[in-house]
Amino acid sequence: MNEIIEQLKTRVGLDDDKARSAAQTVIDFLKQRLPSSLSSQLDSVVSGGAAEGLKEKAGGILGRKTA
Repeated sequence: MNEIIEQLKTRVGLDDDKARSAAQTVIDFLKQRLPSSLSSQLDSVVSGGAAEGLKEKAGGILGRKTA
């Protein structure tokens, strides 16, 4: 999640608190709308855990092939 916060601070110019709040809002939004198999992996990805298979699953849901 720290990477997301840093991107929001750099790209959008948000301060730390606003960037953290925005990132959490987006993560919560995604978790509510993703299939449960992806939603459960999102916490791991955001906390710096392995994203094994997440890219492929997300690409399949979106009808895209991943490299």
